[in-house]
Amino acid sequence: MATAAAASASEAEAEPKAGPEAEGEEDEAKAARARRKVLSRAVAAATYKTMGPEWDQQEEGVSESDGDEEYAMASSAESSPGEYEWGYDEEEKNQLEIERLEEQLSINVYDYNCHVDLIRLLRLEGELTKVRMARQKMSEIFPLTEELWLEWLHDETSMAMDGLDREHVYDLFERAVKDYICPNIWLEYGQYSVGGIGQKGGLEKVRSVFERALSSVGLHMTKGLAIWEAYREFESAIAEAARLEKVHSLFRRQLAIPLYDMEATFAEYEEWSEDPIPESVIQSYNKALQQLEKYKPYEEALLQAEAPRLAEYQAYIDFEMKMGDPARIQLIFERALVENCLVPDLWIRYSQYLDRQLKVKDLVLSAHSRAVRNCPWTVALWSRYLLALERHGVEHRVISVTFEKALSAGFIQATDYVEIWQAYLDYLRRRVDFKQDSSKELEELRSAFARALEYLKQEVEERFNESGDPSCLIMQNWARIEARLCNNMQKARELWDSIMTRGNAKFANMWLEYYNLERAHGDTQHCRKALHRAVQCTSDYPEHVCEVLLTMERTEGTLEDWDIAVQKTETRLARVNEQRIKAAEKEAALAQQEEEKVEQRKRARAEKKALKKKKKIRGADKHRADEDDEKEWGDDEEEQPSKRRRVENSVPPAGEAELGSEANLSGSSAPTATEPPSELKEVRVGARRRDVPKVPHDSSKDGVTVFVSNLPYGLGEPAATLRPLFEACGDVVEVRPIFSNRGDFRGYCYVEFREEAAALQALQLDRQSVEGRPMFVSPCVDKSKNPDFKVFRYSTALEKHKLFVSGLPFSCTKEELEEICKAHGTVKDIRLVTNRAGKPKGLAYVEYENESQASQAVLKMDGMTIRENVIKVAISNPPQRKVPEKPEARRASGSALLPRQVYGARGKGRTQLSLLPRALQRPSAATAQAENGPAVPPAGATPATTEAPKMSNADFAKLLLRK
Repeated sequence: MATAAAASASEAEAEPKAGPEAEGEEDEAKAARARRKVLSRAVAAATYKTMGPEWDQQEEGVSESDGDEEYAMASSAESSPGEYEWGYDEEEKNQLEIERLEEQLSINVYDYNCHVDLIRLLRLEGELTKVRMARQKMSEIFPLTEELWLEWLHDETSMAMDGLDREHVYDLFERAVKDYICPNIWLEYGQYSVGGIGQKGGLEKVRSVFERALSSVGLHMTKGLAIWEAYREFESAIAEAARLEKVHSLFRRQLAIPLYDMEATFAEYEEWSEDPIPESVIQSYNKALQQLEKYKPYEEALLQAEAPRLAEYQAYIDFEMKMGDPARIQLIFERALVENCLVPDLWIRYSQYLDRQLKVKDLVLSAHSRAVRNCPWTVALWSRYLLALERHGVEHRVISVTFEKALSAGFIQATDYVEIWQAYLDYLRRRVDFKQDSSKELEELRSAFARALEYLKQEVEERFNESGDPSCLIMQNWARIEARLCNNMQKARELWDSIMTRGNAKFANMWLEYYNLERAHGDTQHCRKALHRAVQCTSDYPEHVCEVLLTMERTEGTLEDWDIAVQKTETRLARVNEQRIKAAEKEAALAQQEEEKVEQRKRARAEKKALKKKKKIRGADKHRADEDDEKEWGDDEEEQPSKRRRVENSVPPAGEAELGSEANLSGSSAPTATEPPSELKEVRVGARRRDVPKVPHDSSKDGVTVFVSNLPYGLGEPAATLRPLFEACGDVVEVRPIFSNRGDFRGYCYVEFREEAAALQALQLDRQSVEGRPMFVSPCVDKSKNPDFKVFRYSTALEKHKLFVSGLPFSCTKEELEEICKAHGTVKDIRLVTNRAGKPKGLAYVEYENESQASQAVLKMDGMTIRENVIKVAISNPPQRKVPEKPEARRASGSALLPRQVYGARGKGRTQLSLLPRALQRPSAATAQAENGPAVPPAGATPATTEAPKMSNADFAKLLLRK
């Protein structure tokens, strides 16, 4: 910046200007350079706090240079441009980045990070005017954080030179304390106001600031002490001997409030006071100490937890609500909102408390305003804000401006715009005096209704591809207002015609709503006309409309009206029944085709499987023939029979061995061949394992036995490897590994204990790694007797305190994931999902201490990038495993295929309605479902068929007409 100033000065010297105008411009340039130098020094001071004295020593010469030195630096820079080339490049890059950020903000003014980056770069460049403008624009859109406010206030206080500048800083402090309740900002405000004590009204200003600070944050148990001490020090410094009562009052007020380090304050008061402390003060102090013990657990929980600490704050809020102190309730809400300003539910709870309990206008409206600035995308906050403005009698112009801001907030759903329009239209309706035939408010209400319909049709539908109001609720409300309050049925009928032309004519409830409006405010002729149209147009429940028409004609119509109604209803219902039967037949045909395709695929898979098995048998026979040719006479005892069945430690039947030996004897003499030592060793090991006698499993010992599976097939000595692991659980009787007929380990075994308690403890070893592969340990259960038994140790239901994380890098470890997750709450357990070989699948389950922490983690972590992988985070809710029903069971439950039980290739329709008449419906046997599959009904049990009670058309009409 010094170089730029010197360059401009040299240009001024080259072309000097005469007269007072040149002198005035020169003075302005000097003032601008001075302001930039002050701002640069402020930046340097902030950097000194961060980087330490080394940076200060390097920059000392620059920060203390005066105007002459700047000119000298400029001339040296012109003489040796290479020396300052890096500085020019850096400044040019900053300017380009500033232009880019400004362009980005012109497109999207709600980009928070762009605002922050722009302020940082402008501050670094020393652009005082632009920094102020950037900060002003950001503060109008977003509440600034404590750090941003302190930085802004520090810059302004460093450059304040006269009384006007001080007033400007006072205004900034007032804006800062309104965004959030921050003790540090209040402390800075009080200390800065002390500097203006010499001005007119300075003493009253200081005391006013400190008193407001005590009212705002004086109850803060951990940070309120600093405000009290600063106020006491100020009063002690200026108090005369006759005015020491002010300091006494501050001591007594502070000792009556539960704060940390109360004991030190009491000791200080005893030392400072010349008179004994009154008994009333000691009693208040002891009472405050007792209250402090009640608050300490909640304060310690906040100190131990990490930001944003939403769960801890919510528990604290619940406790304060029970205690019932409004000032403390307000304070704990404000403390929670400082760290959780983007949680709409917290703002809603706070504003609801203020609306219903405190009802202080300034406090309520301030909270609502801050809520919508922090969470502008939440329509519920805007609706509550409009209600609060109306409740406290704010001007109509202010409410209209607030509504316009809500429309530009950028809601995420089309229905949100419908909700905010309804809230505003309700407010306008309450302003109208309907006793007058016409008024300005009524015309404004009608124009607002028309504008709402146009806005939903153009703006919202263009953005979301839907209006958000398919049932035309806004138009229905308008029609009701015209009919009931304005006695304008003609306008109401026009609106209902428009509603029906927007795709609602097929719904019976829409016609019945219109019929009820005509019954209440119209005439019989229009009621009859509406019902006749409804009979022809309704497609979901035409029986209901027909029943209402017949009921009306039975009560009020003539014989001719009755005949016409009966004829129309019978014709319509007959046509509807034909359409339903055709639709049911078509659906059944599609279901039959789908079932045939499923059967064809099953047959194709079975044929393919049989062909593959046949090829495998041929290959095994060929391999055995090759081995027989290579063996010598008399080697029949070492022959390895083919694997027929997978039974534990099984040996081939005697007949099969004899046939094998006869085949060898009947053949020609085979050439003698010597096998390598390694093959001989494998054959001997296989023979030794094969020679182990078959040990039948004793099902009576299932209680003391566990089944171990998913073991590595290359495990050398399974019994010797597994025994030390399971002996830690109790006395092991036997470890029985299972081998194939050829002597290969099959990857599972049985471990028998002496006591049942040891077997139960051994289940805890499930998923423990054995040579890099997770070992599965489960109870020993005979599945032939319990075919539906399934062991799955994890819950398959919704768990709101557990998260499901997908998209993780395969190299991500449990420790790394825990380091990321613990920033959002207390992590109880993390499970990385692996396949049977122990390889990660990129999935994980993270269990938090409670639901609030899990919800906060979802908001913060979903979409996070870990090693170039974008992860997805959601609450754990595994889908239910679907067990397909066998075709035989379907045929057994009902002799014919029922159209209502099977849906076509595209599934059930969106409306979830059946077009089959009740007369053709047949009840189906319900299949009981167990947690892990279909439950087996007990022997002799017959499925009970229950049918819902039938309702007549009159019953349905009563339901719809009931008010």
